[in-house]
Amino acid sequence: MGQIQLYNLDSCGYCAMVRNQLERMGIEYEKIDVPWPHHLRSDVMEISGQSTVPVMVDEDIVLSDENDIIDYLKKTYANS
Repeated sequence: MGQIQLYNLDSCGYCAMVRNQLERMGIEYEKIDVPWPHHLRSDVMEISGQSTVPVMVDEDIVLSDENDIIDYLKKTYANS
């Protein structure tokens, strides 16, 4: 498996929820900090079709809602 990538803004509470879940589960991930202005988030837009974060990429899975991300992590990595 490749490393999970998390497109993140440190001041984003939803991003913090995902970071906390990843850390609680001991899952290594690459944190990619995005710029504050939405119009500068072209990488996030390319990957997810939107400019909001969090966005998580796990190989060919792209999720862009914190609750969907956390559910996915629990289902996929619970026994890791």
